[in-house]
Amino acid sequence: MALPRPKLDDRQFQDIVDEAKKRIPHYSKEWTDHNVSDPGITLIELFAWMTDILLYRLNQVPDLHKVAFMEMLGISLQQPVPARAPVTFWLSRPQQMPIVIPAGTEVASTQTETQQSIVFTTEADLRIDPPTLNSVVSRVRTRGAAQAEATYRDQNIRRLEAGFGGFEVFSTLPQVDDALIFGFDNDLSHHVLGFDFDFDPAGGAGVDPTLPPYVWEASTGADSARWASCDVESDTTRSMNTGGRVTVHLPAMDKTDFGKGNHYWIRVRIREISPREQREGMQPYEKTPVLRKVKVATWGGTTWAAHAQMIHNEFLGQSDGTPGQHLRLQRTPVLARQPGEQLIVQVEGHPVELWTEVPDFSESDGTSKHYTLDSVTGDIRLGPAVRQPDGTIRLYGAIPPRHANLILAGYRYGGGQEGNVQAGVLNTLKTAIPYVARVANRHAAWGGLDAESLDSAMMRVPALLRSRERAVTESDYEFLAMQALPAAIGRVKCLQPRPAEAGRVAPGQVYVLVIPRIPDPEGYLRPEQLELNPDDVSKLTAFLDERRLLTTRLDIRPPAYHWVACQVQLRAAPGVAPATVEAETLRRLYRYLNPLTGGSDGKGWPFGRPVFVSDVYQCLQGMPNVQFIRGVRMVSVRPGGSAQGDPVESIDVIAHGVVASGLHSVELV
Repeated sequence: MALPRPKLDDRQFQDIVDEAKKRIPHYSKEWTDHNVSDPGITLIELFAWMTDILLYRLNQVPDLHKVAFMEMLGISLQQPVPARAPVTFWLSRPQQMPIVIPAGTEVASTQTETQQSIVFTTEADLRIDPPTLNSVVSRVRTRGAAQAEATYRDQNIRRLEAGFGGFEVFSTLPQVDDALIFGFDNDLSHHVLGFDFDFDPAGGAGVDPTLPPYVWEASTGADSARWASCDVESDTTRSMNTGGRVTVHLPAMDKTDFGKGNHYWIRVRIREISPREQREGMQPYEKTPVLRKVKVATWGGTTWAAHAQMIHNEFLGQSDGTPGQHLRLQRTPVLARQPGEQLIVQVEGHPVELWTEVPDFSESDGTSKHYTLDSVTGDIRLGPAVRQPDGTIRLYGAIPPRHANLILAGYRYGGGQEGNVQAGVLNTLKTAIPYVARVANRHAAWGGLDAESLDSAMMRVPALLRSRERAVTESDYEFLAMQALPAAIGRVKCLQPRPAEAGRVAPGQVYVLVIPRIPDPEGYLRPEQLELNPDDVSKLTAFLDERRLLTTRLDIRPPAYHWVACQVQLRAAPGVAPATVEAETLRRLYRYLNPLTGGSDGKGWPFGRPVFVSDVYQCLQGMPNVQFIRGVRMVSVRPGGSAQGDPVESIDVIAHGVVASGLHSVELV
């Protein structure tokens, strides 16, 4: 039970007025008119109103003491987190020489009369190189030999580029995994390539020109996943039936050697058509396309940008030679500092000194060149001087010489939820760059968080006092993990096997199960969305390693996802559009059978809890515009794929597992 927090004075405005009226007969017996129209009563009400204001201020004292206690513990408001988005720079035309987009290039949204533009800054240099095509290979099978081993056929590049080519791209009867492969000498990671093709109109028969049955992929160099899918910006070849251009966004690439040389490979591969795609009209090739000419050029590149602006060498003032100096930055809030963003102390005739930022001065002495920086307010403080019990003065930090120039080498400001903009919003280049025609973010920006509020900081004080920045119990690991990466982690669960339950598990083993934060968690979640970012895992591991016990074995991993799909049969109410009922049913199912928003409390499906058909009925109960639910069929499915086994009444979930939704379906009866 929470401790009650009594008010220092619980009297309200009306209580003070009533108390004053009761004293009138004692002090002024001749005053008999106590109506609100009497001028004396008006003065009493004015006095009560002013007193009520004083009491309100007095009752804020406990909160003031709590804030002071938090300051004594070294708790400060957490800084904002900037949103990040991949930004594509499009060239006006392909260039023969490399184009470099420097780090710190600013892109922004369109500024209007009522809304300021939202500015993003690139994080690293982007080098856009022209492609160096080295090899073109066809991966084919012999006619009618579906199980035969594939063979590779080298094509003449010069003849293809000159338009003297003409060869069958795939097998005579194209089969799944047939491919046309392009090998490049240079690394084209995150480039935008344009493939200008000339296909023979007589080839490529049998397919729907608007639904090509192939996928573009790039080599990654990894052993487990050697190929990564590419995003196709546009394809005007009508499924390889005519001349046109295919514009492809490439992921991170690496060299791969599958017997045709160690190159950076890009391929277009015939893929398997799912039953759903077949119902939508996608058909396989009945005759292979015939390629007569190809030309490859670079049309742009993609790099990461953050919702931040950079300030270089801001002059803060001159030192007055006293301890505890207070300075303030011009721009706030300040984002997490990067290497080199330090305080510069510059004295004429002496070498430049770089001072170090620290969280507090508890371990500083008179020679420590330390300072603190409040990310929310932008306040910079130098070490104070504190009188000791014996009368001596102790310095908690060095003092810059008098008249020394104080300069902050650089800092970034910005961040917040306003940076979580939709795709296509970042469309303005703040600084003109030669040969760059336009800029755009193909995907929505994500990860932006506002600076922490005082109420939120007060809520985490009990957890901080329990953990004391040390990970011992399961709740300690969960709390510290969320503090380490609040913008990247959506949910975390810690499991510590007990000695009697450990079995083969080594003593001291701790499993931290992490579910990433997702922009729209209530809808259908693709398996790749639930994959952990390796960089986030590395940061979280380093953060928890500093706080775990020496004998603890730490393992950070995703939970075991149990993919569940439901087929619901129901009848819509008369006069209601079937599409409306179907959309509402799917929305409820995807939100309920969800690792982030599922379960009865909406905080994510509980770890280790089985799912029953009755849970699905409960989820759909009371849905408007539905007369009745005839039945629910629940099956276990592969991640993003087909069903595994027959319909079941329940699906067991292991202790380190959660439920995730497959592709649900609704049948109206």
